[in-house]
Amino acid sequence: MKQLPSISNQIDEDKIFKIINKNFSKIAPYWFELISSWLIRSYNVFQDIDKFIILIYFINKDLIFYRKNGLVIDYDTFYKDKSIEIPKINISDISSDLHIPKESVRRKLQELEKSGVIKKTGKKIFVDRSAFVTAKAEQTLKELSILISKFNEILVDEKITNNIFDTNEILESIKTNFSFCWYQFYKLLFIFTNRWRDYLADLETLTIGLVVLLNTVGNKSFRAKDLNMKYWRKLAQGADDVGVNAMSLSDITGIPRPTVVRKIKKLIKDDFLYINEKKLITLNITGQRLKKQTKLQDQNMKSLSNMLHRIFNQIKVINTN
Repeated sequence: MKQLPSISNQIDEDKIFKIINKNFSKIAPYWFELISSWLIRSYNVFQDIDKFIILIYFINKDLIFYRKNGLVIDYDTFYKDKSIEIPKINISDISSDLHIPKESVRRKLQELEKSGVIKKTGKKIFVDRSAFVTAKAEQTLKELSILISKFNEILVDEKITNNIFDTNEILESIKTNFSFCWYQFYKLLFIFTNRWRDYLADLETLTIGLVVLLNTVGNKSFRAKDLNMKYWRKLAQGADDVGVNAMSLSDITGIPRPTVVRKIKKLIKDDFLYINEKKLITLNITGQRLKKQTKLQDQNMKSLSNMLHRIFNQIKVINTN
């Protein structure tokens, strides 16, 4: 007979935030890889990140329904149906929840319906399976599992837990508890994208900035350092001697080069990026801009801590009882 999980075995959310803060350079590459890769894949579905987010907003309604009714649906069951029924569309709610202007929501919904992603049958509304499979989370699952695995290693190093789970164990646990875990992941995504949309006006600009950031944190000399969040931020500014050019950013993101160039110019003007005489781009966030972004990043790390708290404790319960 399995034992009931002990409340005392749960890892406190505030403790998780302090651990992330202390060990930020160890977890940052995996966090930024997860979020930037998700944004790039989202863009390449419709060449419009907001349109993809509207799609997963509808899919998330099912996750909310399962959660409210105490149901846990596994990965294969969640994706087996040919289509998914969604509630009546309320443009005002979507606009309010996703921080997208009403007219933009209306236009994007019309485009989704015209392309057959959203279909109406009488009074019922469905997301077509072809779009639903596009939103299937195979690569994101792997990247999230790697992030949680690295977080698990940090917890062991910090002597917070003796339990160590390999990446495959974590992935299979998420699949088994898919509706619970993906609700937590989508909750983080909506909070994260809303904050950055309010700050930068669009998510394609964020995607470009994150790729520049990844180019920095992927630098071997930078990755080797054992840094907390404060010193990581400080050293990330201009840390990459190589930089990245507009053509490479376009190739990596799938965003057309003229759009990339336009958004880079805005990021340079707004003191996010710096471009040298060789047209290579690096981070350059200083002064009041750094102060504002520091506050935003702290908020996002608290949201990440909340997700890790809920998913890791769920995995811990599953695999140790």
